[in-house]
Amino acid sequence: MQVLPIAPWSTQPKDRLAFALDVDDLDQARHWIERLRDHVGVFKVGLELFVRFGPAAVAVVREQGARCFLDLKLHDIPETVGRAVRAAADTGAELLTVHASGGRSMLERAAIEARGRTQLLAVTALTSLDDRALADLGYHGNAEDVVRRWASIAMASSVPGVVCSPHEAKVLRAMLPDLFIVTPGIRFASESAGDQARVASARDAVLAGADLLVVGRPIRDAREPEVAAAAIVKEIESALAMR
Repeated sequence: MQVLPIAPWSTQPKDRLAFALDVDDLDQARHWIERLRDHVGVFKVGLELFVRFGPAAVAVVREQGARCFLDLKLHDIPETVGRAVRAAADTGAELLTVHASGGRSMLERAAIEARGRTQLLAVTALTSLDDRALADLGYHGNAEDVVRRWASIAMASSVPGVVCSPHEAKVLRAMLPDLFIVTPGIRFASESAGDQARVASARDAVLAGADLLVVGRPIRDAREPEVAAAAIVKEIESALAMR
C-alpha cells in the first residue's frame, strides 16, 4: 500500500495542521471532515472513535481524500505491538502512534512492521503531565529530560517521529534535526490550557521546530470553526516564513 507524503514535504501550510476527530459518531466525523477539509490537511482518529468503529473510522477520513493520523498510542510486549502495527497499517492510516515508554525492543518491532506502510510516531510525555506528575510516576528529571531520552531511544529504534509538547520541540529539533515532530497542546493566546499542562500557540510551536500541529477543542468549540482553523493555518504560514 502506498503511503501518501505527509506534512514536512508539503508546500501547503494547511497540511501541517491535524484536526482531532474527538467525536463518538461516524456521521459527526464525516461532518467535521467535510466542514474543515479546505483548512486542514490531516484528521486524527483517536481512541474513542477507533474503539467504537475500528477501521471504518479511518475509512471515513480516507474516503474524503484526507490523510489519517491514527492515534492509538500502542504499548504492549513487542510481539503484540508488532501485530497491532501491521493491522493498523492495513487500514491505510498514514501516521500511527506507539508509546516510547514501551522500550527499544517494542519500538524496533513496531518499526519493522510499519516500514513503507505507515509512519510511526513515538509518544513521549503526554501534554497533561507536568514535572511533578512525571516525578510521581518515578521518572527522574523534568519533562524535557524525559522527552529527550525517549526521543533518542525512538530514533535509535528506527522510529522517525515523536509526539511531544511544544515546550520540548525546540530542544529536539536542535538535538535530532531529521526528527518528525508532532505537537498537540496548541492553544490560542487567549485560551485556557484546560487539562493540558504544557501548551503553546501555533506560531510558537512552529518556530520551535514542530512539523505537524494537532488541534481539537480550539477549533471544535469555536463559534466559527472554519475561521478558527484558518487563523491557525495563517499562524503556521507566518511562522514558516520566519524559520
